[in-house]
Amino acid sequence: MRYRTTIAGQVFAFDDLKQVMAMASPARSGDYLAEIGAATAQQRMAARHVLAETPLKQFLTEALIPYESDNITRLIIDSHDAQAFAPVSHLTVGDFRNWLLSEQATTEALTALAPGLTPEMVAAVSKLMRNQDLVSVAKKCSVVTRFRDTIGLPGHLAVRLQPNHPTDDLRGVAASTLDGLLYGAGDAVIGLNPVSDSMQVLGRLLHMLDEVIQRFEIPTQSCVLTHVTNTLKLAEAGAPVDLVFQSIAGTEKANLSFGVTPELLAEAHAAALALNRGTVGNNVMYFETGQGSALSANANFGVDQQTCEVRAYALARRYEPLLINTVVGFIGPEYLYDGKQIIRAGLEDHCCGKLLGLPIGCDICYTNHAEADQDDMDNLLVLLGTAGINFIMGIPGADDVMLNYQSTSFHDALFLRQTLGLKRAPEFEAWLQRMQITDAAGQLAPPSANRLLADMSGLAALGQ
Repeated sequence: MRYRTTIAGQVFAFDDLKQVMAMASPARSGDYLAEIGAATAQQRMAARHVLAETPLKQFLTEALIPYESDNITRLIIDSHDAQAFAPVSHLTVGDFRNWLLSEQATTEALTALAPGLTPEMVAAVSKLMRNQDLVSVAKKCSVVTRFRDTIGLPGHLAVRLQPNHPTDDLRGVAASTLDGLLYGAGDAVIGLNPVSDSMQVLGRLLHMLDEVIQRFEIPTQSCVLTHVTNTLKLAEAGAPVDLVFQSIAGTEKANLSFGVTPELLAEAHAAALALNRGTVGNNVMYFETGQGSALSANANFGVDQQTCEVRAYALARRYEPLLINTVVGFIGPEYLYDGKQIIRAGLEDHCCGKLLGLPIGCDICYTNHAEADQDDMDNLLVLLGTAGINFIMGIPGADDVMLNYQSTSFHDALFLRQTLGLKRAPEFEAWLQRMQITDAAGQLAPPSANRLLADMSGLAALGQ
């Protein structure tokens, strides 16, 4: 195809679809760092005009990264479901946006369509959407997953309880875990980012978290977010592994910089399934992504950072994860400069992930050297809650003392649930009521009735 358009007598021409995609993206620092962003607002709008007229099926014949040199491209093309794609195969990107916003795009229709969409298609249509459109389309998508509880039901919001500690001290981790549980957090996962790569330390953390879950019969899952090869070794050694975690990216080269291949992930997926530790389902993987990861590994190949991000989702959905979340502002202002860019990226990632059929959550966060603050995070929190985000982070005081960045707190989740009328995972909500942590309406109960607090001595022993 020839990618060109004329606006007010000025001709705008683009070399290929990859350049159209990059220049149609909303302005963000990472694309300028890569020297692929639009030079002017007029050029950006021209690229959007061209993109709107591009047939969706063009993405099946013009790969942004060559099929021969990238295993993510091969995965995308080889796994494409032509039958699922058929209902929209005749549309342009602009027509597809209009269809997504129409009443024809029901939850059932979007669920059936997901296997027929490629990351490039959904990244393209998101570039033509306002923030309001991203919220509206994502809200119509429903992706439900299960391990020991059910995550992603309409009208529900789960929380990852993140009890990080700067020295992996068991007592500190146990204290943060208790803090989160008392605020009704933890239904997505009790997920710890460890400082150490020591197998002994990682094993102790896994055993301690598992003891909390088993002792109090909590319908949730634990995860120590170490490299997938470490988790395989821990599982082989008999450690209580619930979920396998791994950070992933959207190109083969970027994943290799993480020490990851699709074959390694398939091995880990099979190993976790064989452990058979789930009670209500068998979604056993947890992935994290972030815009800018491919560029930071010098592995973006001229593809804009948002499209690279969505390509990672194609890899994730191969393994039917319980959870996947975009750590939206964590990489830093080199890629998402300020609150406006972080908010836009979070909405894009969520909408695109949902369109691809993924149970996506968001670490609504920023680093201390970004031009952003907690008000920006509050705005994104409410927007994503309205859009039907599957889960968010719960961190003591919203300040991660190990990773040194700002995220969302247990209180933020309480605010969002109360404001938008969102429930916890049903199995976890029932447990909170049995423990008298919450009442029948899901509100926090008086501490005097709390059965978890009554066994403080037992919890203290877990940290010894």
